[in-house]
Amino acid sequence: MMIMPKKDRRQIEFGDFQTPEVLAAQVVALLKQCGIKPASVVEPTCGLGAFIAAAMRGFDTARQVIGLEINPEYFAQTSTRLSQEPRRPLLDLRRADFFSFDWPSVIRGLPQPVLLLGNPPWVTSSGLGAIRGTNLPEKSNFQGHRGLDAVTGKGNFDIAEWMLIKLLEAASGTRASLAMLVKTSVARRVLAHAWRSRMPLKRAALYMIDAAEHFGVSASACLLLCSLAETPRTAECDLFNLDDPTVAIGTLGFRDGKLVADARAYDRVRHLIAENTDAELRWRSGVKHDCSTVMELSRLDQETFKNGRGEVLRLETDYLFPMMKGSDVARRRIAEGKRWMIVPQRSTSEDTSSMRERAPRTWEYLNRHGEALDKRGSSVYRNRPRFAVFGIGPYTFAPWKVAVCGLYKRLEFAVVGSYGKKPVVFDDTTYQLSFDSEAQARGVNDLLNSEPARDFFNALTFWDAKRPITIDVLARLDLRVLATECGQEWPLSEARLKMA
Repeated sequence: MMIMPKKDRRQIEFGDFQTPEVLAAQVVALLKQCGIKPASVVEPTCGLGAFIAAAMRGFDTARQVIGLEINPEYFAQTSTRLSQEPRRPLLDLRRADFFSFDWPSVIRGLPQPVLLLGNPPWVTSSGLGAIRGTNLPEKSNFQGHRGLDAVTGKGNFDIAEWMLIKLLEAASGTRASLAMLVKTSVARRVLAHAWRSRMPLKRAALYMIDAAEHFGVSASACLLLCSLAETPRTAECDLFNLDDPTVAIGTLGFRDGKLVADARAYDRVRHLIAENTDAELRWRSGVKHDCSTVMELSRLDQETFKNGRGEVLRLETDYLFPMMKGSDVARRRIAEGKRWMIVPQRSTSEDTSSMRERAPRTWEYLNRHGEALDKRGSSVYRNRPRFAVFGIGPYTFAPWKVAVCGLYKRLEFAVVGSYGKKPVVFDDTTYQLSFDSEAQARGVNDLLNSEPARDFFNALTFWDAKRPITIDVLARLDLRVLATECGQEWPLSEARLKMA
Protein backbone atom coordinates (compact mmCIF):
# COMPACT_ATOMS: atom_id res chain seq x y z
CA MET A 1 0.00 0.00 0.00
CA MET A 2 2.74 2.50 0.80
CA ILE A 3 6.10 3.68 -0.55
CA MET A 4 7.57 6.55 1.37
CA PRO A 5 9.32 9.41 -0.47
CA LYS A 6 9.14 12.86 1.06
CA LYS A 7 5.48 13.62 1.67
CA ASP A 8 3.43 15.58 4.15
CA ARG A 9 2.63 14.33 7.63
CA ARG A 10 -0.66 12.74 6.70
CA GLN A 11 0.78 10.87 3.74
CA ILE A 12 3.64 9.55 5.84
CA GLU A 13 1.42 8.45 8.70
CA PHE A 14 -1.29 6.75 6.65
CA GLY A 15 0.61 5.96 3.45
CA ASP A 16 -0.54 7.50 0.18
CA PHE A 17 1.03 5.20 -2.40
CA GLN A 18 -1.40 2.58 -3.55
CA THR A 19 -0.59 -0.75 -5.18
CA PRO A 20 -1.25 -0.48 -8.93
CA GLU A 21 -4.07 -2.74 -10.07
CA VAL A 22 -1.86 -4.42 -12.66
CA LEU A 23 0.69 -5.35 -9.96
CA ALA A 24 -2.01 -6.66 -7.62
CA ALA A 25 -3.39 -8.82 -10.43
CA GLN A 26 0.11 -10.09 -11.29
CA VAL A 27 0.71 -11.10 -7.67
CA VAL A 28 -2.60 -12.96 -7.44
CA ALA A 29 -1.85 -14.79 -10.70
CA LEU A 30 1.56 -15.84 -9.34
CA LEU A 31 0.03 -17.11 -6.10
CA LYS A 32 -2.40 -19.25 -8.06
CA GLN A 33 0.52 -20.68 -10.05
CA CYS A 34 2.18 -21.52 -6.74
CA GLY A 35 -0.86 -23.54 -5.70
CA ILE A 36 -2.30 -21.04 -3.24
CA LYS A 37 -6.06 -21.76 -2.89
CA PRO A 38 -7.29 -19.71 0.07
CA ALA A 39 -10.64 -20.18 1.73
CA SER A 40 -10.10 -16.79 3.40
CA VAL A 41 -8.16 -13.70 2.34
CA VAL A 42 -7.06 -10.99 4.77
CA GLU A 43 -5.64 -7.60 3.72
CA PRO A 44 -4.38 -5.90 6.91
CA THR A 45 -3.87 -2.42 5.37
CA CYS A 46 -6.11 -2.40 2.34
CA GLY A 47 -5.95 1.26 1.26
CA LEU A 48 -8.00 1.70 -1.90
CA GLY A 49 -8.56 -2.02 -2.20
CA ALA A 50 -6.48 -3.09 -5.22
CA PHE A 51 -5.43 -6.35 -3.57
CA ILE A 52 -8.89 -7.17 -2.26
CA ALA A 53 -10.42 -6.58 -5.69
CA ALA A 54 -7.74 -8.75 -7.34
CA ALA A 55 -8.26 -11.51 -4.78
CA MET A 56 -12.04 -11.47 -5.21
CA ARG A 57 -11.63 -11.82 -8.97
CA GLY A 58 -8.76 -14.31 -8.92
CA PHE A 59 -9.47 -16.75 -6.08
CA ASP A 60 -12.71 -18.63 -6.70
CA THR A 61 -11.97 -20.70 -3.59
CA ALA A 62 -12.23 -17.66 -1.29
CA ARG A 63 -15.39 -17.75 0.80
CA GLN A 64 -14.49 -14.84 3.09
CA VAL A 65 -12.47 -11.66 2.59
CA ILE A 66 -11.48 -9.26 5.37
CA GLY A 67 -9.95 -5.83 4.81
CA LEU A 68 -8.70 -3.35 7.43
CA GLU A 69 -8.06 0.34 6.81
CA ILE A 70 -7.49 3.14 9.30
CA ASN A 71 -7.81 6.06 6.87
CA PRO A 72 -11.53 7.09 6.77
CA GLU A 73 -11.34 8.45 3.22
CA TYR A 74 -9.74 5.29 1.89
CA PHE A 75 -12.24 3.18 3.81
CA ALA A 76 -15.19 5.00 2.25
CA GLN A 77 -13.76 4.80 -1.28
CA THR A 78 -12.88 1.13 -0.92
CA SER A 79 -16.35 0.26 0.39
CA THR A 80 -17.94 1.91 -2.64
CA ARG A 81 -15.51 0.35 -5.08
CA LEU A 82 -15.85 -3.21 -3.80
CA SER A 83 -19.63 -3.05 -3.69
CA GLN A 84 -19.49 -2.94 -7.49
CA GLU A 85 -17.44 -6.12 -7.88
CA PRO A 86 -19.44 -8.82 -9.73
CA ARG A 87 -18.24 -11.70 -7.53
CA ARG A 88 -18.72 -11.06 -3.84
CA PRO A 89 -17.68 -13.60 -1.24
CA LEU A 90 -18.52 -12.75 2.33
CA LEU A 91 -16.79 -9.35 2.48
CA ASP A 92 -15.92 -7.80 5.83
CA LEU A 93 -14.40 -4.32 5.60
CA ARG A 94 -13.43 -2.78 8.90
CA ARG A 95 -12.19 0.69 9.70
CA ALA A 96 -9.68 -0.40 12.30
CA ASP A 97 -6.11 0.03 13.51
CA PHE A 98 -3.73 -2.83 12.74
CA PHE A 99 -1.84 -2.31 15.99
CA SER A 100 -4.84 -2.78 18.29
CA PHE A 101 -6.53 -5.52 16.27
CA ASP A 102 -6.92 -9.02 17.78
CA TRP A 103 -5.15 -10.87 14.99
CA PRO A 104 -4.81 -14.30 16.65
CA SER A 105 -8.54 -14.58 17.36
CA VAL A 106 -9.58 -13.36 13.92
CA ILE A 107 -7.17 -15.56 11.93
CA ARG A 108 -7.97 -18.69 13.93
CA GLY A 109 -11.69 -18.08 13.43
CA LEU A 110 -11.48 -17.96 9.61
CA PRO A 111 -12.03 -20.80 7.16
CA GLN A 112 -8.65 -22.32 6.32
CA PRO A 113 -6.37 -22.07 4.46
CA VAL A 114 -5.90 -18.35 5.07
CA LEU A 115 -3.99 -15.95 2.80
CA LEU A 116 -2.54 -12.81 4.39
CA LEU A 117 -2.11 -10.51 1.41
CA GLY A 118 -1.08 -6.91 0.91
CA ASN A 119 1.45 -4.12 1.03
CA PRO A 120 2.10 -2.69 4.52
CA PRO A 121 3.69 0.73 5.16
CA TRP A 122 7.22 1.33 3.93
CA VAL A 123 8.33 3.60 6.75
CA THR A 124 10.50 3.21 9.85
CA SER A 125 9.57 3.76 13.47
CA SER A 126 11.96 6.72 13.65
CA GLY A 127 10.41 8.18 10.51
CA LEU A 128 7.01 8.18 12.16
CA GLY A 129 8.50 9.41 15.41
CA ALA A 130 10.06 12.39 13.64
CA ILE A 131 6.60 13.65 12.69
CA ARG A 132 5.03 12.51 15.99
CA GLY A 133 3.03 9.93 14.09
CA THR A 134 0.57 7.84 16.07
CA ASN A 135 0.01 5.04 13.55
CA LEU A 136 2.70 2.75 14.95
CA PRO A 137 3.09 -0.02 17.54
CA GLU A 138 4.02 0.48 21.15
CA LYS A 139 7.77 0.73 21.54
CA SER A 140 9.45 -2.56 22.36
CA ASN A 141 12.79 -4.15 21.59
CA PHE A 142 11.10 -6.98 19.67
CA GLN A 143 14.27 -7.62 17.65
CA GLY A 144 16.17 -8.49 20.82
CA HIS A 145 19.04 -6.02 20.38
CA ARG A 146 21.36 -5.70 23.34
CA GLY A 147 23.48 -2.96 24.77
CA LEU A 148 25.06 -0.60 22.26
CA ASP A 149 23.09 -1.95 19.28
CA ALA A 150 19.88 -0.79 20.89
CA VAL A 151 21.42 2.62 21.61
CA THR A 152 23.12 3.45 18.33
CA GLY A 153 20.29 2.92 15.87
CA LYS A 154 19.67 -0.79 15.42
CA GLY A 155 16.58 -0.39 17.59
CA ASN A 156 14.96 1.53 14.72
CA PHE A 157 12.78 -0.77 12.64
CA ASP A 158 10.48 -0.81 9.67
CA ILE A 159 6.81 -0.78 10.62
CA ALA A 160 6.18 -3.50 8.02
CA GLU A 161 8.71 -5.75 9.75
CA TRP A 162 6.78 -5.51 13.02
CA MET A 163 3.46 -6.08 11.23
CA LEU A 164 4.57 -9.18 9.35
CA ILE A 165 6.13 -10.78 12.40
CA LYS A 166 2.92 -10.22 14.35
CA LEU A 167 0.86 -11.73 11.52
CA LEU A 168 3.08 -14.82 11.31
CA GLU A 169 2.93 -15.25 15.07
CA ALA A 170 -0.85 -14.90 15.01
CA ALA A 171 -1.16 -17.42 12.16
CA SER A 172 1.11 -20.05 13.72
CA GLY A 173 -0.81 -23.26 14.23
CA THR A 174 -3.08 -22.61 11.23
CA ARG A 175 -2.86 -23.41 7.54
CA ALA A 176 -1.85 -19.98 6.28
CA SER A 177 0.30 -18.25 3.69
CA LEU A 178 1.64 -14.71 3.76
CA ALA A 179 2.24 -12.70 0.57
CA MET A 180 3.36 -9.12 1.10
CA LEU A 181 5.04 -6.42 -0.97
CA VAL A 182 7.87 -5.04 1.14
CA LYS A 183 11.38 -3.70 0.97
CA THR A 184 13.78 -6.57 0.39
CA SER A 185 15.62 -5.74 3.60
CA VAL A 186 12.35 -6.10 5.52
CA ALA A 187 11.62 -9.47 3.91
CA ARG A 188 15.06 -10.75 4.92
CA ARG A 189 14.69 -9.60 8.51
CA VAL A 190 11.25 -11.19 8.78
CA LEU A 191 12.61 -14.49 7.48
CA ALA A 192 15.60 -14.32 9.82
CA HIS A 193 13.27 -13.71 12.76
CA ALA A 194 11.02 -16.59 11.70
CA TRP A 195 13.92 -19.01 11.34
CA ARG A 196 15.59 -17.85 14.53
CA SER A 197 12.30 -18.26 16.40
CA ARG A 198 11.67 -21.63 14.75
CA MET A 199 8.37 -20.56 13.28
CA PRO A 200 6.91 -23.45 11.28
CA LEU A 201 7.74 -22.28 7.75
CA LYS A 202 6.94 -24.85 5.07
CA ARG A 203 8.35 -22.77 2.21
CA ALA A 204 9.60 -19.27 1.48
CA ALA A 205 10.37 -17.31 -1.67
CA LEU A 206 11.18 -13.74 -2.69
CA TYR A 207 10.00 -12.33 -6.02
CA MET A 208 11.88 -9.15 -6.92
CA ILE A 209 9.79 -6.27 -8.26
CA ASP A 210 10.72 -3.07 -10.09
CA ALA A 211 9.82 -0.42 -7.50
CA ALA A 212 10.77 2.39 -9.89
CA GLU A 213 8.29 1.14 -12.48
CA HIS A 214 5.42 0.40 -10.11
CA PHE A 215 5.89 3.12 -7.49
CA GLY A 216 8.30 5.67 -8.94
CA VAL A 217 10.92 5.22 -6.23
CA SER A 218 14.43 3.81 -6.07
CA ALA A 219 14.30 0.88 -3.67
CA SER A 220 15.01 -2.82 -3.60
CA ALA A 221 11.58 -4.38 -3.17
CA CYS A 222 9.98 -7.78 -3.47
CA LEU A 223 6.98 -9.97 -2.85
CA LEU A 224 7.63 -12.09 0.24
CA LEU A 225 5.76 -15.39 0.06
CA CYS A 226 5.89 -17.89 2.88
CA SER A 227 3.62 -20.68 4.04
CA LEU A 228 3.21 -22.16 7.50
CA ALA A 229 3.26 -25.83 8.45
CA GLU A 230 3.06 -27.87 11.64
CA THR A 231 6.86 -28.01 12.01
CA PRO A 232 9.70 -26.04 10.38
CA ARG A 233 10.58 -27.62 7.03
CA THR A 234 12.89 -25.12 5.35
CA ALA A 235 15.78 -22.84 6.21
CA GLU A 236 16.20 -21.56 2.66
CA CYS A 237 14.44 -19.07 0.42
CA ASP A 238 14.72 -19.01 -3.36
CA LEU A 239 14.87 -15.66 -5.17
CA PHE A 240 13.05 -14.95 -8.43
CA ASN A 241 12.10 -11.99 -10.57
CA LEU A 242 8.34 -11.42 -10.47
CA ASP A 243 8.33 -10.92 -14.25
CA ASP A 244 10.06 -14.29 -14.75
CA PRO A 245 9.09 -16.44 -11.76
CA THR A 246 10.17 -19.79 -13.17
CA VAL A 247 13.97 -19.52 -12.85
CA ALA A 248 15.59 -18.98 -9.44
CA ILE A 249 18.28 -16.29 -9.43
CA GLY A 250 19.65 -17.14 -6.00
CA THR A 251 18.99 -18.79 -2.66
CA LEU A 252 19.40 -17.09 0.69
CA GLY A 253 19.31 -19.16 3.83
CA PHE A 254 19.71 -19.44 7.57
CA ARG A 255 22.98 -20.95 8.67
CA ASP A 256 24.64 -21.11 12.09
CA GLY A 257 22.10 -18.69 13.54
CA LYS A 258 22.60 -16.07 10.82
CA LEU A 259 20.98 -15.06 7.55
CA VAL A 260 23.32 -15.60 4.59
CA ALA A 261 23.01 -14.15 1.11
CA ASP A 262 23.98 -17.31 -0.78
CA ALA A 263 23.21 -20.53 1.05
CA ARG A 264 25.03 -22.78 -1.42
CA ALA A 265 28.17 -20.64 -1.45
CA TYR A 266 28.10 -20.40 2.34
CA ASP A 267 28.11 -24.17 2.62
CA ARG A 268 31.32 -24.20 0.52
CA VAL A 269 33.14 -21.59 2.66
CA ARG A 270 31.72 -22.57 6.02
CA HIS A 271 35.12 -23.80 7.23
CA LEU A 272 36.35 -20.17 7.17
CA ILE A 273 33.87 -19.06 9.84
CA ALA A 274 35.62 -17.73 12.95
CA GLU A 275 34.56 -19.61 16.06
CA ASN A 276 35.82 -16.84 18.35
CA THR A 277 36.76 -13.20 17.90
CA ASP A 278 40.48 -12.85 17.23
CA ALA A 279 41.84 -10.60 19.97
CA GLU A 280 44.73 -9.61 17.70
CA LEU A 281 42.52 -8.55 14.81
CA ARG A 282 39.36 -6.73 15.74
CA TRP A 283 37.42 -4.70 13.20
CA ARG A 284 36.55 -1.19 14.35
CA SER A 285 34.41 1.61 12.99
CA GLY A 286 35.82 5.00 12.10
CA VAL A 287 35.27 8.07 14.25
CA LYS A 288 31.66 9.05 14.93
CA HIS A 289 31.15 12.74 15.64
CA ASP A 290 27.77 13.59 13.99
CA CYS A 291 28.76 17.17 13.16
CA SER A 292 30.79 17.16 9.95
CA THR A 293 30.49 20.89 9.24
CA VAL A 294 32.35 21.61 12.48
CA MET A 295 34.61 18.59 12.99
CA GLU A 296 35.78 18.00 9.41
CA LEU A 297 38.05 20.58 7.78
CA SER A 298 39.86 21.16 4.52
CA ARG A 299 43.44 22.35 4.81
CA LEU A 300 44.49 25.59 3.11
CA ASP A 301 48.05 25.78 4.48
CA GLN A 302 50.08 24.55 7.46
CA GLU A 303 47.81 26.04 10.14
CA THR A 304 44.90 27.41 8.11
CA PHE A 305 41.75 25.37 7.59
CA LYS A 306 38.22 25.80 6.28
CA ASN A 307 35.21 24.13 7.84
CA GLY A 308 31.97 22.98 6.23
CA ARG A 309 30.33 26.29 7.07
CA GLY A 310 32.82 28.28 5.02
CA GLU A 311 34.76 29.66 7.97
CA VAL A 312 38.52 30.05 7.54
CA LEU A 313 40.38 29.08 10.71
CA ARG A 314 43.87 29.07 12.17
CA LEU A 315 44.08 26.10 14.50
CA GLU A 316 46.79 24.26 16.35
CA THR A 317 47.51 20.80 14.92
CA ASP A 318 47.59 18.95 18.25
CA TYR A 319 44.04 17.62 17.84
CA LEU A 320 43.93 17.58 14.05
CA PHE A 321 44.41 14.38 12.07
CA PRO A 322 44.42 13.65 8.33
CA MET A 323 41.23 11.85 7.44
CA MET A 324 39.72 9.69 4.73
CA LYS A 325 36.04 9.27 4.07
CA GLY A 326 34.62 5.91 3.11
CA SER A 327 34.41 7.08 -0.50
CA ASP A 328 38.15 7.87 -0.43
CA VAL A 329 38.89 4.35 0.80
CA ALA A 330 36.63 2.73 -1.81
CA ARG A 331 38.24 4.72 -4.61
CA ARG A 332 41.72 4.20 -3.14
CA ARG A 333 42.34 7.93 -2.84
CA ILE A 334 45.00 7.60 -0.18
CA ALA A 335 45.23 10.49 2.27
CA GLU A 336 46.84 13.54 0.69
CA GLY A 337 46.44 15.90 3.61
CA LYS A 338 43.43 17.69 2.11
CA ARG A 339 40.84 16.46 4.61
CA TRP A 340 41.35 16.78 8.36
CA MET A 341 39.32 15.91 11.43
CA ILE A 342 39.33 17.33 14.92
CA VAL A 343 39.72 14.43 17.36
CA PRO A 344 39.53 15.97 20.84
CA GLN A 345 40.17 12.75 22.80
CA ARG A 346 42.17 9.55 22.83
CA SER A 347 39.23 7.72 24.41
CA THR A 348 35.55 8.64 24.63
CA SER A 349 35.72 9.20 28.40
CA GLU A 350 38.86 11.42 28.33
CA ASP A 351 38.35 14.95 29.64
CA THR A 352 38.43 17.42 26.75
CA SER A 353 39.08 20.53 28.83
CA SER A 354 42.84 19.94 28.71
CA MET A 355 42.86 21.46 25.22
CA ARG A 356 42.04 24.82 26.79
CA GLU A 357 45.74 25.16 27.67
CA ARG A 358 47.26 22.94 25.00
CA ALA A 359 45.31 24.25 21.99
CA PRO A 360 43.42 27.42 22.97
CA ARG A 361 42.35 28.31 19.42
CA THR A 362 40.87 24.85 18.91
CA TRP A 363 39.15 25.06 22.31
CA GLU A 364 37.70 28.46 21.44
CA TYR A 365 36.53 27.15 18.07
CA LEU A 366 34.71 24.18 19.59
CA ASN A 367 33.09 26.39 22.21
CA ARG A 368 31.97 28.80 19.50
CA HIS A 369 30.15 25.91 17.85
CA GLY A 370 29.21 24.32 21.15
CA GLU A 371 25.48 24.65 20.55
CA ALA A 372 25.65 22.52 17.39
CA LEU A 373 27.81 19.92 19.12
CA ASP A 374 25.57 19.86 22.19
CA LYS A 375 22.53 19.17 19.99
CA ARG A 376 23.92 15.93 18.58
CA GLY A 377 21.06 13.49 19.00
CA SER A 378 22.81 10.18 19.56
CA SER A 379 22.66 8.91 23.12
CA VAL A 380 26.31 7.78 22.92
CA TYR A 381 27.28 11.36 23.81
CA ARG A 382 25.21 11.49 26.98
CA ASN A 383 27.16 11.74 30.20
CA ARG A 384 30.38 12.18 28.22
CA PRO A 385 32.79 15.14 28.31
CA ARG A 386 31.68 18.07 26.17
CA PHE A 387 32.70 17.72 22.50
CA ALA A 388 33.24 13.96 22.96
CA VAL A 389 33.43 11.75 19.89
CA PHE A 390 32.86 8.02 19.62
CA GLY A 391 34.67 5.10 18.02
CA ILE A 392 38.14 6.01 19.24
CA GLY A 393 40.85 4.17 21.11
CA PRO A 394 44.49 3.11 20.63
CA TYR A 395 43.48 1.54 17.30
CA THR A 396 42.50 4.98 15.98
CA PHE A 397 46.06 6.24 16.31
CA ALA A 398 47.91 3.19 14.95
CA PRO A 399 50.35 4.07 12.14
CA TRP A 400 49.05 1.44 9.68
CA LYS A 401 45.54 0.27 8.88
CA VAL A 402 43.55 -1.88 6.47
CA ALA A 403 40.29 -0.15 5.70
CA VAL A 404 37.07 -0.81 3.77
CA CYS A 405 34.00 1.36 3.14
CA GLY A 406 30.74 -0.11 4.41
CA LEU A 407 28.54 1.75 1.93
CA TYR A 408 29.98 0.64 -1.39
CA LYS A 409 28.57 -2.24 -3.41
CA ARG A 410 31.94 -3.92 -3.84
CA LEU A 411 34.82 -5.03 -1.67
CA GLU A 412 37.76 -2.62 -1.83
CA PHE A 413 40.23 -3.20 1.00
CA ALA A 414 43.04 -0.65 1.14
CA VAL A 415 46.27 -0.31 3.09
CA VAL A 416 46.54 3.15 4.66
CA GLY A 417 49.68 4.44 6.33
CA SER A 418 50.30 7.64 8.23
CA TYR A 419 50.39 11.03 6.53
CA GLY A 420 53.57 12.73 7.54
CA LYS A 421 53.94 11.81 11.19
CA LYS A 422 50.22 11.63 11.89
CA PRO A 423 47.98 8.55 11.74
CA VAL A 424 45.08 8.74 9.31
CA VAL A 425 41.57 8.57 10.81
CA PHE A 426 38.34 7.57 9.06
CA ASP A 427 34.71 8.62 9.16
CA ASP A 428 32.14 6.22 10.54
CA THR A 429 31.23 4.75 7.15
CA THR A 430 34.60 2.96 7.26
CA TYR A 431 35.80 -0.16 9.07
CA GLN A 432 39.45 -0.73 9.95
CA LEU A 433 42.03 -3.14 11.27
CA SER A 434 45.03 -1.51 12.95
CA PHE A 435 48.72 -2.47 12.79
CA ASP A 436 52.06 -1.22 13.98
CA SER A 437 53.94 -2.11 10.78
CA GLU A 438 53.42 -1.89 7.05
CA ALA A 439 54.36 -5.54 6.58
CA GLN A 440 51.55 -6.65 8.90
CA ALA A 441 49.00 -4.45 7.15
CA ARG A 442 49.97 -5.58 3.67
CA GLY A 443 50.03 -9.23 4.68
CA VAL A 444 46.46 -9.09 6.05
CA ASN A 445 45.32 -6.97 3.11
CA ASP A 446 46.57 -9.65 0.70
CA LEU A 447 44.53 -12.24 2.59
CA LEU A 448 41.39 -10.09 2.51
CA ASN A 449 41.75 -9.56 -1.24
CA SER A 450 42.28 -13.26 -1.96
CA GLU A 451 39.71 -15.22 -3.97
CA PRO A 452 38.63 -17.42 -1.03
CA ALA A 453 38.00 -14.31 1.06
CA ARG A 454 35.92 -12.70 -1.67
CA ASP A 455 33.89 -15.89 -2.07
CA PHE A 456 33.34 -15.89 1.67
CA PHE A 457 32.16 -12.28 1.85
CA ASN A 458 29.94 -12.64 -1.20
CA ALA A 459 28.19 -15.58 0.46
CA LEU A 460 27.32 -13.43 3.46
CA THR A 461 26.80 -9.98 1.97
CA PHE A 462 23.48 -8.54 0.80
CA TRP A 463 24.70 -6.07 -1.79
CA ASP A 464 21.37 -4.24 -2.10
CA ALA A 465 21.49 -3.19 1.57
CA LYS A 466 22.10 0.44 2.48
CA ARG A 467 25.33 -0.58 4.22
CA PRO A 468 26.15 -3.97 2.72
CA ILE A 469 29.53 -4.42 4.42
CA THR A 470 29.25 -4.63 8.21
CA ILE A 471 31.54 -5.42 11.11
CA ASP A 472 29.43 -8.50 11.81
CA VAL A 473 30.21 -9.89 8.34
CA LEU A 474 33.88 -8.87 8.41
CA ALA A 475 34.47 -10.39 11.83
CA ARG A 476 33.09 -13.77 10.77
CA LEU A 477 36.11 -14.54 8.57
CA ASP A 478 38.85 -16.51 10.32
CA LEU A 479 41.97 -14.97 8.81
CA ARG A 480 44.27 -17.56 10.38
CA VAL A 481 42.40 -20.41 8.67
CA LEU A 482 42.33 -18.35 5.48
CA ALA A 483 46.12 -17.89 5.60
CA THR A 484 46.58 -21.65 5.83
CA GLU A 485 44.20 -22.22 2.92
CA CYS A 486 46.05 -19.63 0.81
CA GLY A 487 49.42 -21.15 1.72
CA GLN A 488 50.59 -17.87 3.27
CA GLU A 489 52.56 -17.34 6.44
CA TRP A 490 50.55 -15.72 9.21
CA PRO A 491 51.61 -12.05 8.96
CA LEU A 492 51.34 -11.18 12.65
CA SER A 493 54.17 -13.30 13.99
CA GLU A 494 56.06 -10.24 15.22
CA ALA A 495 54.98 -8.26 18.29
CA ARG A 496 51.91 -6.10 17.87
CA LEU A 497 50.70 -2.99 19.58
CA LYS A 498 47.95 -3.53 22.13
CA MET A 499 44.95 -2.08 20.35
CA ALA A 500 42.01 -3.50 22.28
